[in-house]
Amino acid sequence: MSARPTCGSLFLVPTPLDFGCDSQAALSDVLPQATLQMASQTNHWITENAKSTRAFLKRVDAVMPLALPVQQLTITELPREVHKKGDHAGQFDAKPLLKAALTGQDIALVSEAGMPAVADPGSSVVRAAHELGVRVVPLIGPVSLLLALAASGLNGQNFAFVGYLPQEATARTQRMRELEAQALKTGQTQLFIETPYRNQALWDALLRGLQSSTRLARASGLTLPSMEVRCQSVQVWRNDPKAISGQPTVFAIGK
Repeated sequence: MSARPTCGSLFLVPTPLDFGCDSQAALSDVLPQATLQMASQTNHWITENAKSTRAFLKRVDAVMPLALPVQQLTITELPREVHKKGDHAGQFDAKPLLKAALTGQDIALVSEAGMPAVADPGSSVVRAAHELGVRVVPLIGPVSLLLALAASGLNGQNFAFVGYLPQEATARTQRMRELEAQALKTGQTQLFIETPYRNQALWDALLRGLQSSTRLARASGLTLPSMEVRCQSVQVWRNDPKAISGQPTVFAIGK
């Protein structure tokens, strides 16, 4: 009887934070050689968006040649409902996506920007890997939430990422005041994000709805030459209401 092939690994491959931006970071500036090498040698990919993954792999190929042409790679998109509803609640069974790993092939999980499964889809794939006994290997690269937190000067010992705030004005104000109360009571930094084209609307609402003494941070264009990270009291922001960038931005509330 032939032995069962050794399982491959699931590699969590971070990507640059410049998705959707006008300019791009040099790949070697944001991803170490070991991450680029693994990406160049992996032929099976699970992704949030196949088009953006092909674009990323072409960038990798320019730095470190791929083992196969992009057209010959197996790139599988997560279902659209996973994008809409998230996959952290265990409702999506990703085990079929890992079939190649059970025959000894390595698989890479990737999102459009940053670390997959952090503020992006992918946790269902990681969960399935653990259930199947497939080794999970996170690779080194940019994680926007941690970069923003570290650069904010807010409490990095106790923090929470709360995703997106509601779009409807009344619900959004209520939610931001709940987060502010939590931050001021416990010292826990509250991190959240927004779709870039709605950055200004959220920013205006934060300046209107938060207390003057609350500290408010915004980190836009992380890792790019145009990067801006500032943290100051809401009152200081009101006195200098500089428009916010339309680049990907992480917001934080603290004291």
